[in-house]
Amino acid sequence: MKLYKTEHGIILEKGDTFYRLPETDWDIVVNRDDLYEWLSLQAESLISVTFTDEFPMPEVLAPIGTQEVWASGVTYNRSKEARMEESEKAGGDTFYDRVYDAERPELFFKSTAWRVIGNHGTVRIRRDSTWDVPEPELTLFASESGTLVGYTIGNDMSSRSIEGENPLYLPQAKSYTGSAALGPCLYVPQEPLSPDTVIDLSIIREGEEVFNGEITLASMKRKADELLRFLYREMSFPTGSYLMTGTGIIPPSDFTLQIGDTVHITIEPIGTLTNTVG
Repeated sequence: MKLYKTEHGIILEKGDTFYRLPETDWDIVVNRDDLYEWLSLQAESLISVTFTDEFPMPEVLAPIGTQEVWASGVTYNRSKEARMEESEKAGGDTFYDRVYDAERPELFFKSTAWRVIGNHGTVRIRRDSTWDVPEPELTLFASESGTLVGYTIGNDMSSRSIEGENPLYLPQAKSYTGSAALGPCLYVPQEPLSPDTVIDLSIIREGEEVFNGEITLASMKRKADELLRFLYREMSFPTGSYLMTGTGIIPPSDFTLQIGDTVHITIEPIGTLTNTVG
């Protein structure tokens, strides 16, 4: 099932049928350990709605209420190698090697809810950065108790030039206006996503694809329950939280995003998150 936050309320998609939920507060709807079961019961009692060209679905917003967005790094081997490469001159390359093999994962704060960009919105590259990439990431949604109840797609926009200058600059490289996008929906499955699930990144420039890469969740060293366990170890999230799970798709070192590029991140069965770079 999929939940869409729209300008006129919350839409539930189950199969090929849409329902408008009577509850309009996103935080109240999603912060449930039994979210899948609750949504199934809602669908049984609601009248379906039909969207057409004449009566389209209301504008879809980023699937977030008041939740914080956190992120994890160095969860794929390719990410470890890229971080070591970009930080070698600063002498910080061994930090990433060690965290990849450590018990404790790398976790960092990514964004407040009001800064999150939705599907078809504009993400940004820092004006004081010279090397910028999107990072396509499966993003977990966990309830207040830390229970994984859903997924969305995340775009963790990153300045590799700033992070590579010094690992202590990570917050500036990762957290700035327009650096986080989520969407297009919150996907609520009955069972966890399969390790065979594919993450696909496509970058379009002036109508031509300039980069494409894909990876499966099986390549992740850190698993969802492990990352959430560490996130919730000494943190409380009254309305739940989002956690980006890292990337295994890294464009080559001679590639950098440009203003006007379009970034498509596809994770089926969640959908596609599309953003323009500004």
